[in-house]
Amino acid sequence: MLSPPGARGPSSWSSPPRVSRPRTGSGTWGQGLMPACSPAWQHPFLSVFRHFKVDEWKRSAKEGDVATVMDKTLKCTVYRVRGSVSASNYIQLPRTGTQSLGLTGRYLYVLFRPLPPRHFVIHLDVSTEDSQVIRVSFSSLFKEFKSTATWLQFPFICEAGTPRKDAAGVPPTGARWTCLQLDLHDLLLVYLNRRYGHLKSIRLCASLLVRNLYTSDLCFDPAVTAPEARRAKLPVTPMPREMAFPVPKGQSWHDRYVHIRFPSDSSKGVSTLGQKSGSLPESCRVPSTPRPLPEISMSCERLEVSSVGGPSGRGQEPSAWAEATDKCVNSTNVHVSAHELAVVPVAPEDVAPHESPCREQSGQQAALGKNCFQQRSFLPDPILRLKGVIGFGGHSTRWALWTKDGAAVVYPCHAVIVMLHVDTRQQRFFLGHTDKVSALALDGSNSLLASAQARAPSMLRLWDFQTGACLSLFRSPVHVVCSLSFSDSGALLCGTGKDRHGRTVVVAWDTAQVGRGGEAVLLTKVHTDADIQAFKVAFFDETRMASCGRGGVRLWRLRRGGLRSCAVDLGEHHALEFTDLAFGQDLDSCTLYVCGRSGHILEIDHQHMAVRHARRLLPTQTPSGPLPKKQTFSSGPGIAISSLSVSQVTCAVGSEDGYLRLWPLDFSSVLLEAEHEGPISSVCVSPDGLRVLSTTSSGHLGFLDVPSREYSVLMRSHTALVLALATKCRQEHLATVSQDHTVRVWDLVTLQQLYDFTSPKEAPRAIAFHPTQPTFFCGFSGGAVCSFSLEATEVLVEHRCHRGAVTGLATSPDGSFLFSSCSRGSLAQYDCAATQCRVLRVAANVVCQDAHTSPNALVVSGDSRLLAFVGPSKYTVTIMDTASLDELLRVDISALDVTSSRLDSAVAVCFGPAPPGHLLVSTSSNTVVVLDTTSGRMVRELSGVHPTACPSLALSRDGRFLLTAADRAIKVWDYLMQANLGCQVYIGHSEPVQAVAFSPNQQQLLSVGDAIFLWDILAPTERLPPESVRGSPGAPPACEAGAFSVSDDEGPSEESHGPKGLRQASGSALLVKEADGVVDAACGAAGDSWGLSMPPHPCGQPSAQSPRRARAQPAAHPDSCEPFMAQGKASSLAKSVSSPPASSERLHLKAVVGYSGNGRANVVWRPDTGFFAYTCGRLVVVEDLHSGAQQHWLGHPEEISTLALSHDAQVLASASGHSSTASCGQIRLWEVPGGSCRQLISHRDPTVRALAFSPDDRLLITLGYDGDCTLALWSMSTYELLSSTRLPEPVHGVAFNPWHARELACVGQGAITLWLLQQRGADVSLQVHRERIPEEVRAGKLTSLCYGAMPLLYCGSDTGQVCVWDTRACCCFLAWEADDSEIGVLLCSGVRLVSGSDSGRLRLWAVEAMLELRRKGSGARSSSVFMERELTLDGAIVSAVFHDSMDMGVVGSVAGTLWYINWAEGTSTHLISGHRSKVNEVAFSPSESHCATCSDDGSVRVWSLASMELVIQFQVLNQSCLCLAWSPPSCGRPEQQQVAAGYSDGTLRVFSISRTAMELKMRPHPAALTAIAFSADGQTILSGDKDGLVAVSRLCTGMTLRVLSDQWGAPISTIQSASKEDGDFGVEGTDLWLAASGDQRVSIWASDWPQGHCELVDWLSFPAPTLMEAPGCPVPSLAAFCPWDGALLVCAGLGVHREVIFYSLRHKQVVEKIPLPFFAVSLSLSPGARLMAIGFAECVLRLVDCTSGAVQDFAGHNDSVRLCRFTPAGRLLFTAAHREILVWEVTGC
Repeated sequence: MLSPPGARGPSSWSSPPRVSRPRTGSGTWGQGLMPACSPAWQHPFLSVFRHFKVDEWKRSAKEGDVATVMDKTLKCTVYRVRGSVSASNYIQLPRTGTQSLGLTGRYLYVLFRPLPPRHFVIHLDVSTEDSQVIRVSFSSLFKEFKSTATWLQFPFICEAGTPRKDAAGVPPTGARWTCLQLDLHDLLLVYLNRRYGHLKSIRLCASLLVRNLYTSDLCFDPAVTAPEARRAKLPVTPMPREMAFPVPKGQSWHDRYVHIRFPSDSSKGVSTLGQKSGSLPESCRVPSTPRPLPEISMSCERLEVSSVGGPSGRGQEPSAWAEATDKCVNSTNVHVSAHELAVVPVAPEDVAPHESPCREQSGQQAALGKNCFQQRSFLPDPILRLKGVIGFGGHSTRWALWTKDGAAVVYPCHAVIVMLHVDTRQQRFFLGHTDKVSALALDGSNSLLASAQARAPSMLRLWDFQTGACLSLFRSPVHVVCSLSFSDSGALLCGTGKDRHGRTVVVAWDTAQVGRGGEAVLLTKVHTDADIQAFKVAFFDETRMASCGRGGVRLWRLRRGGLRSCAVDLGEHHALEFTDLAFGQDLDSCTLYVCGRSGHILEIDHQHMAVRHARRLLPTQTPSGPLPKKQTFSSGPGIAISSLSVSQVTCAVGSEDGYLRLWPLDFSSVLLEAEHEGPISSVCVSPDGLRVLSTTSSGHLGFLDVPSREYSVLMRSHTALVLALATKCRQEHLATVSQDHTVRVWDLVTLQQLYDFTSPKEAPRAIAFHPTQPTFFCGFSGGAVCSFSLEATEVLVEHRCHRGAVTGLATSPDGSFLFSSCSRGSLAQYDCAATQCRVLRVAANVVCQDAHTSPNALVVSGDSRLLAFVGPSKYTVTIMDTASLDELLRVDISALDVTSSRLDSAVAVCFGPAPPGHLLVSTSSNTVVVLDTTSGRMVRELSGVHPTACPSLALSRDGRFLLTAADRAIKVWDYLMQANLGCQVYIGHSEPVQAVAFSPNQQQLLSVGDAIFLWDILAPTERLPPESVRGSPGAPPACEAGAFSVSDDEGPSEESHGPKGLRQASGSALLVKEADGVVDAACGAAGDSWGLSMPPHPCGQPSAQSPRRARAQPAAHPDSCEPFMAQGKASSLAKSVSSPPASSERLHLKAVVGYSGNGRANVVWRPDTGFFAYTCGRLVVVEDLHSGAQQHWLGHPEEISTLALSHDAQVLASASGHSSTASCGQIRLWEVPGGSCRQLISHRDPTVRALAFSPDDRLLITLGYDGDCTLALWSMSTYELLSSTRLPEPVHGVAFNPWHARELACVGQGAITLWLLQQRGADVSLQVHRERIPEEVRAGKLTSLCYGAMPLLYCGSDTGQVCVWDTRACCCFLAWEADDSEIGVLLCSGVRLVSGSDSGRLRLWAVEAMLELRRKGSGARSSSVFMERELTLDGAIVSAVFHDSMDMGVVGSVAGTLWYINWAEGTSTHLISGHRSKVNEVAFSPSESHCATCSDDGSVRVWSLASMELVIQFQVLNQSCLCLAWSPPSCGRPEQQQVAAGYSDGTLRVFSISRTAMELKMRPHPAALTAIAFSADGQTILSGDKDGLVAVSRLCTGMTLRVLSDQWGAPISTIQSASKEDGDFGVEGTDLWLAASGDQRVSIWASDWPQGHCELVDWLSFPAPTLMEAPGCPVPSLAAFCPWDGALLVCAGLGVHREVIFYSLRHKQVVEKIPLPFFAVSLSLSPGARLMAIGFAECVLRLVDCTSGAVQDFAGHNDSVRLCRFTPAGRLLFTAAHREILVWEVTGC
């Protein structure tokens, strides 16, 4: 008996990477990275003419008679386009057809007036989601509607005046200004059944006047002003002032102007646009011709028909119904839009977003008076999209399948089928089943997917696996289908199950015609007495099958339309219970493998129907313990085997002891095993045999990667109904409780489980997070309420003040109180402000005893003042004061409707946002009643919400959307509508929905029941809460003077590397800390033990045996954070770096490209002295703004978080976080004149949040962060700590009073704190006064502050309010709404105030009247404060410094850009601009005049090497640019230089530098490009992708000549080309090139591409390198030709040793080795001198003199040095780490 290799343990397994969901969108012309899915820079509307600067005609074009004129009606300048030929007189945006506007707004507003007597034409080029360009034209020239697949022509009819017969569309002389509102989404959907992507281009042709064009996602009403809408409370969105037409006082808008919305709700079937005027007679209008819309089947319409009932309504049969609803388009949305839904839909099919308004109504609809034109729904429709599902199984955990390429798995989650990509963790859904899925099958080509649902009669669905569309839906003759199996070709489908009498049935269908529009044909149905546990069709012969079960194995054959079977003679094994089987994978193999519960595995020769071998899996125990240590096949009690799967060389076995074992086919010894937390249900080997998928009965889904011996968990799930949920306000965490007695905490970003708490004795019933602390509370069926710590993973305290099961649990938003209720009617109040919560009060017989457990049983208002619940009886609702538990209000629900004959009871309660202070109550009569919390009167009532009582409801934080859930349906209501309340219905759960809630960022919706569903809210964010606004992309940067920017027109893509979300996966550091095992803790004094288990990683892998340690994956790099988050690094800094003496350094840091946008207040500037400094990683960069020369101050071990400059400008203070060698933060004090470090101070906080000097520069105040928020005061004379105060809650800013050196202020959560310093001798004390934020300010926290004129203090809030405080009176006397998102920066000087927000808006305010307003006190009004200027930058404002006059300043954004602001001119200019994401490559022009860089942000940037200023930018949205190459000098004249770039979608683009345009785009690869190079003559491009393919493409034709697959299976990391002499190395050709792949292989080739010749010169293969000291950094394969000896090849990372090797191509051997301290991650050789630069993951750069062997190490980077490149002459060296670029000057060249 042999033991398997390696050792078990959690440390044996690596962590799967955390992945961001891609986003799709379109390319955008002329801008930086702009997401196309509701981009913030286009919200709420975009002025097209102003944004693209039409008046400059640089990014737009004009032709013919185009001029600007003054219009008397509008009293403004407009553009006049006139001429006899429309095609020769026009305005076009953008300038060329290769560019794209990239405007994603749903509505296009065209403000124009036709010019008589000639016609006009408007052309729009619109791109769909699948990148198809559609031209949409409107003209008065067209006589009728015409359409093709790519062109829509709509006639425009002007109705003012009397039409002429010969010119019906000619504008009359009295044509009015028109607001043409085009719904581009509906226009494409209705007329072409396509989905709108973005607006590509616009052409306005003569003859017309045009004022402007606007895009928006909002539907504006041009005739209503904002004051009118507020005064009349109209449910419309008024037109913004900038877009509105002027209306003289006393006149009507409609009398002067025309508004056309197309297509409108009543004209979607009308193919004509007409100007409508109520004063015109009917005879004056030209009739329009309706056009039938595309036939789109709507299950919503079928619902209305089938739900009528009554004698006159004849319902469809179930089968007919299924066929009728099956023709819908399938996607990730399961929704029905309706006002009333009498029944839950039978089939949760996805419906098209809009109904066909021209569909003839049925008789039942007419009888009910239903009109589909009058139904009001949301915009957009649907408003929800299913984003992710947490769960696995449901009916069975047996079914999980690999796709053909092994990149994704398919599995059921109750009624939803999920396809999960194992690398990106993207999910795709197959929606349609109404009950749990009982079986799955996938054909060999991945064309057809078959699924069956459990509820009888069992329905089967056949899906187009690639598109997700349901091809066929039919009823199975089997009562319940237990298994399905496809033939390899997909032409035959077999199923087994039970009939209604419990007999086993085998069914076969012919599915050959399903993919061609046909149906599945039943071939045969056979009853059998044999028990069948597994049934499979042979892959080599679709007429042969095999089955196994209790008592035997049978072989089946399909012949002449019938199924026949024969039992295999098993001899002594005939009585065994067999569980699974698998055919041998060799085509010539005749082996059938069968496993059983006794531990037997039989090898059966299915041709001779005989048992060839019989083996049995046995446990072997050592004397020291009961755990099985070895496995063998012999006699004795066996281990029950539940599943097996076979590849060509191995057999995977899953057993009920929780082990997955991998054996060779001779079963000589186990190769690998992985231990799971529960019995294994199924195993499945991927088609390539490299991965083994496993499922367990405890709801785990994961796979074992055989080459790396690493296990990854794909999904964990509850095994029973999920009862309740809770979300963490400040983190993307979700907690759930279930009937399976577990409490689980999930990461909403990755959908992975973080923690698992098990209660074996009592079932958890209710859950709530603490708002501010890393704890959560859980109530149990035994009456216990426990507090759990996420940091210590233990129970902090247990309270048993309830005698019944806990029915409700709620915390106050301010974190002060916790409330719980039980089934015996008691209510408990706890003080949870401290870590150990304690009971304050217990009130008996307060809560309704008949109430069921519900997340809405107890609710607390948003201001933490009110508590509401159902009680004391079920007919009353009580509102109490949260602090005193005094009863404030009791409302009798049964008395609200006096006309009702039955008593109405309350079911659930929910508070609305305050103000106005409403309480929503769900009642037993299926209504939702809205009550005033002060008076108790009924404000409004929503009747018929659900067919049954609604036990769960939630209201969004801004009060826009109401969620209700009952049975299996979720409804989303437009809560702001006062009348004709619209809703949308979403289905997909197979069991009743238990709870619904909004995510912490309010952009997603959560629903729990059978599983956890995460939905995206697709509505435009009119006003996002502060948490969701933070770090949004904002407006893009404008192009610099002299710089050009070109973008490619791109559609949706599979991969997206845009700006990452700003969520911090808090808790991951804690999990790494606790990753060694399981923590057990006792719970309180009750004596009940609680099993607390935490997965070794947030993704939770089981243990496994492997001889190697696991590699951890690097953390994702954030773009910004709150308030500062150090850049996530792949590895830590080297512990010791030996820097060379300054006199002998071969490298001098010349320039830094980049700015740390994730810092805070990390820019300083003194205009009087010219001192200007900012941070970039670990460096303080001091730059001369006139010459551009830089100084670099290095000393911090980690990224710098903030800066502060003393008032005399002599001392600069900088702070950084803790490092691997020190647990405290570091503060350095620099001498400004000399740049030397004066003093080093260690701070107790891991990260310093803010620094500030006192007005006299004698004191320095520091503010800490990272949970240990400490306010520390330091003496600048002795550098001693004078005082240190631990603050009880987070503080967001600190500032000294400029008028009093001993006063300072802090702002934070809910209050402002004023400090007074008192010094007695050497002792310093602080007196503190805390003042809460007034309720009128409506802000949860203050985020920024600055002092104004004495004694004023300005504070910014998280809601965009600026409040003004009188520091003498300690009161707030004024507040105004300065922005709609969090204000992070405030600066004041005299009478002017600058505010900067997270939305990227920078505003200048006039506050000269503030002192006068202060005298008025509470009677002050904000009308005296007005905004002077406004600028929008490219991201959240994080830093700002201004001149004392406030006329000019420098502002930093989270996008990593520094802007120069000139208020007088109203301009913003780039000072410092770097890449937003990781830099992947740098390439140089042959003349060394320019260089090009590419990045994950999708941009290619061209820089001037002399000044390092940005010259050109090429931008592609939603793609990452991964590799780059500059054309060699041999390709042509210097002015014909080109840059080739490879992208993550497999495309290759060639850009012309001289023309600043894209010349060529091709897609030679199906996967992401990872390396690219030009041939020596520059006419051929070599490219490699992540799958290991190398493509050879011709530049002049764009055709791919050849694809080499020799290195397939590992990504190509390097491609380099060089020239050689023909015949050199014994081969023909003048091109010598190499390709290195990630599996340590290097191939060298000689080629002559014009002759089509390519020959292999040499092939190098190395063993895999050992694990690095910094786990998580994969060792890349590096190779390069030696520039000083063309016969040498230099390689690194290609072996088990840390070294660089020199390999001779002539002698075929290694001639030299240079040892390294670490593994190299980047490599470059200097052509000018024998120098070699090597970058390490330890943030160190090494320079090696290959002649003398001398080495020099250099520090400066804050992350792994993943890129280093010498310039062609070797005078400069470029290095890059993440997004920072350092430029070094090489001496001695």
